[in-house]
Formats: sequence, structure tokens, C-alpha cells
Amino acid sequence: MFELPTDLPADLAPLSWLIGVWEGTGVVDYEVDGTHYSGEIAHRVSFSHDGGPHLNYAASAWIAGADGSGTPLLSETGFWRLERPSLDSDPGPALLPATATAAARTADDVETLRNSAGGFDILASLVHSDGTSELYVGQVRGPRIDLTTDAIVRPVGAKPYTAATRMYGLVEGHLLWAWDIAALGRELGSHASARLKRAD
Repeated sequence: MFELPTDLPADLAPLSWLIGVWEGTGVVDYEVDGTHYSGEIAHRVSFSHDGGPHLNYAASAWIAGADGSGTPLLSETGFWRLERPSLDSDPGPALLPATATAAARTADDVETLRNSAGGFDILASLVHSDGTSELYVGQVRGPRIDLTTDAIVRPVGAKPYTAATRMYGLVEGHLLWAWDIAALGRELGSHASARLKRAD
């Protein structure tokens, strides 16, 4: 049985069900100009916190080999947080310290962030190992998260990749995940999905 940490900042309460390491398998299915990319993948996702008002995120995926080996496909890292205005008590940008003393945020403070759909607006910033960066905006509503890219920044020479959506949901104790992309000249379409269970 999973128990929520008792030392979570209030801002993480709506995202707390993600915390932990999730592992499982999924599929890639994407076709571009007559080339069909498909196959089974192994996937591992980690959500953790370090006391700040954000979740630390790391994920990797590889083509599952019959002998237990695999070919790496993806490695990404990033941060997930509720969207809220920066306060004088927040540090940044860069290494600039806060200009006011932080008061402990409460569940009531977080409740003021609830949107008209009954969820909370969130931001997820992710960086892939090839240098591509994605900024997602979306919402968490109970045990479901929907994200859409607000910006994608690619290094010179990277393959075309212009938009994406991601969906995460907690269903019967499993983390279900789906990723749609617009890449290699194709419009936004289904790309990959996986079913993950919490690792012991």
C-alpha cells in the first residue's frame, strides 16, 4: 500500500499521487511517409520531491529485447509544478534569493488556485538527452493529468518535432500514460502509450 509523504509542501498535494517509481511496458506506433515505427517498449518513470514546490521528474524508455537487453530510446528529466504567480518569497530567477520571508503555504492557499473545471493548472518542463526541451501546460484533475506543449526548443540539427500532448491517469493502481506527437512533418497523432505499476 502506498502512503503519501507527510512532509510535502501544500502546492504538491494535487500531484502527490504521482510520487514514486513506476515501471512497465508499452507500445510505440507512429507512421511517417510510409515508414512505420512500431514495437514494444520498456518504460521507467520517477517522480520525487526535495522540499521545494515542485516534483522532480526522470524517465527512460528502451526497446524491449527478448533476452532482457534493450536499445535506448529516450532519457528525459524535468520538473512539474502547479501554475501560480511567482511571489517575492520565491527565489529566482537563476541564483537570486527571495526578497521576502516565505510564509508556509496552506491547503487554503492551494485551493485558491483551483480552476473553473475543478482542477489545477500545471506546468511541466522537460529536457531530453538530445537537447530538445518541452514546456507543457495543462491541468491535474483528481487522478488525471492532461498536458499540451506550449513551446518546444530543438538544437540545431535535431529532427523536426513541433508539438505534443501527454496524458497520465491513475487507474486501478496503475499509471496509464499516452503521448501524441507532431514530428517528421506529420500532424499531431498517436505515438506511444504504456501501463506502469509502482515499483517496490
